[in-house]
Amino acid sequence: MTLTEQLIWLFTLAIPIACVAWTVTHEEVFREVHEYCVTRSKENKTLFGRKFFYLFTCEYCFSHYVTIFFLFLTNFKLLLADWRGYILAGFALVFIANLYMSLYVRIKVEIKKERIITQKEEEKLNGDV
Repeated sequence: MTLTEQLIWLFTLAIPIACVAWTVTHEEVFREVHEYCVTRSKENKTLFGRKFFYLFTCEYCFSHYVTIFFLFLTNFKLLLADWRGYILAGFALVFIANLYMSLYVRIKVEIKKERIITQKEEEKLNGDV
């Protein structure tokens, strides 16, 4: 695979990784699972239990495991054709996926901010009429 193809794979494969990691750790569809994992990550008696459940509450942590799954699924390697290519690909994918999630959060906050500003302006207009 050429370097260009590898970069295309890197930036493309990071998209579903980011989507899965974000959805499981933040979206309403997994709210009950998330709340259960938050509780277990705080109240579990063993260190292993607390850390295991914490993985499902943190998008960064969870993105590592999603990345491992996608590496297994796609056999994607970055720069090197042996096992080191998996290591490089894994950390690069986590990095890019987390950039995508950070960008998503920024966009989401900006959209919410614009909605609030628009709503206040509409309230002013309706109050003046």
